[in-house]
Formats: sequence, C-alpha cells, structure tokens
Amino acid sequence: MPRLNHVIESQQFTLPLIHEVFQVADQMEKILDRGGTLDYQNKIMASLFYAPSTRTRFSFESAMYRLGGKVITTEQAHMFSSVIGGETLEDTIRVVSNFADVIVLRHTEIGAAKRASLVSKVPIINAGDGKGGQHPTQALLDLYTIYKELGYIDGLKVAFVGDLEQGRTVRSLAYLLGKFERVMLYFIAPDFLQIKEDIQDYLTRHNVWFTLENDLNKVISEVDVVYVTRIEKERFGDKIELYEKTVKNYFIDKDMLQKLKQRAIIMHPLPRLNEISIEVDDDPRAVYFKQTRNGLLVRMALLTMVL
Repeated sequence: MPRLNHVIESQQFTLPLIHEVFQVADQMEKILDRGGTLDYQNKIMASLFYAPSTRTRFSFESAMYRLGGKVITTEQAHMFSSVIGGETLEDTIRVVSNFADVIVLRHTEIGAAKRASLVSKVPIINAGDGKGGQHPTQALLDLYTIYKELGYIDGLKVAFVGDLEQGRTVRSLAYLLGKFERVMLYFIAPDFLQIKEDIQDYLTRHNVWFTLENDLNKVISEVDVVYVTRIEKERFGDKIELYEKTVKNYFIDKDMLQKLKQRAIIMHPLPRLNEISIEVDDDPRAVYFKQTRNGLLVRMALLTMVL
C-alpha cells in the first residue's frame, strides 16, 4: 500500500501517485459493496472543522467508519474549542495529535493545513483551507469521477464555470489537470470572478493550454466536462440586479443541455444554489451526485494511504 505523510495540496500529487489513489479507490469500492471492513478498528480519526461543512465532514467520517475506525469530531471548532479562548492552531494540533491517528482539518485561513502539518505527530488531511485556498481531496474525487465516467483524462477539454476567483475546488482541480497531456482548460466567468493570476502562471509554466472567457455559449458545445461552481450573492453587495443577471448568464438548464455533447458530463462540487436547474438532474450527463459517492471511495483510499 503506497503511503502518504500528509495531504495538503494538489501540487504534491504526481501522475503515478494520482493513479495509485485511483487504484486504491477501486479497491475501496469493492470493500464498500460488501459493507466495509474492520482493518482499521484500532485507529481514530479526528474531524477538526473550523468552518461549516456537511458533505465533506460526513464523507470523511463515513469513510473512517467504513474502514472500521473510530471518529472524534467537532464542526464549529472556532466556537466549541479552546480557540475561543485564544489558543493557536499549532497548539490545538499538538494536543489533538495525541488523541488521534489522523486529523482531517478544515480551516478558514489559507495555508492552515500546511501549518498544522509542521507540528502534528500524525498525518494531516486538508479538507479545505480558506476561500481561494485549496481542497485537494475534492479535486482528487473530481478527477476520479471524470476518469470513471469518460475513461480518460489526457486530451480533455474542461470548462470551469462560475466564481473562479475564490473557488478552491477549481483551483485544486486545475493543478491536477495540468499534470496530464493535451488538456485544454476554459475558465468561464465575468472578469471580476475570473481565475487568479497564480493559477494562470502555473498553467503557463507547465505549458497547459487555457483561455479566459465570459460567454458559456461560445464553448459549451466543444467541451467534454462542464464544471459548475456557486456564484455567491454576498459577492455582489447591494448590486442585486447584477447578481441576478450574472447567475442567469451561467445557468445550466435543458436549453443549455441541447448544446452539450452527448458524451460530455456536468459536474458540481455541491451544494448548488442557482447554477443548475433541477430538471437537469435526470440527464445521464449530470454526475454531481455520483461525485459524492466517489468522494467516499477516494477519502477511504487516502485514509488507508496515510495510515
């Protein structure tokens, strides 16, 4: 079994390591189908979430239970821990790493997972750090979903749609896709929500083809993957009309489906708000609920690899 020390960012995953994660995830599917295993019954996972989450936290906790392990957890660690009294993240990690064999950390600050890994006695898995930070396990499950649904990654055309500036799932997945051959990335967003320059610089340095676009209609018939993200109302302040116009311009409905390739897929990290019509859910190209099951498999795989 290949071993990881920590899971901090997408950049740490080489192509061979990505394929190893996929292979272990395939094994985890067989384990899941038979109801789980007791291989890790003496292991404890600490689920330490400083920011609210339902899907990611439940996914990790379910993964640990399916492996036979145990979970200690807090979802609002900034309110229900010693942090409220001023304890630093580093001190919290030093303490919690005495209680658990692995720590799954979600934090409001970019770089928190890296800081935690420098002082922890046990592996740290980054479950999302800050807006505009990283979410490597989401990116891995997204990539795994693409591979399972389409059967290939080299040569893919992928459209990222929505709030790309602060979208940590988009950032993390772009890093991973950039490791494959002949991938073409389309970043579709209004200028003020467009992908940041650090991602553009990374892709340029690694000779990855990409383009920045405002109009989804121009590219939707060309791409193999449409990866939709939330456009949050708070980003617009009191400019409600601008928000409503922006959401409408990037909305996926049945009319938009007619322009999509028959073999293409629609993805979303969830939760969705106003990005995808419910009428799209029954289309076989909509795979966002499959992503959640694949997330369980990938997180089971990562837990076994760090343990």
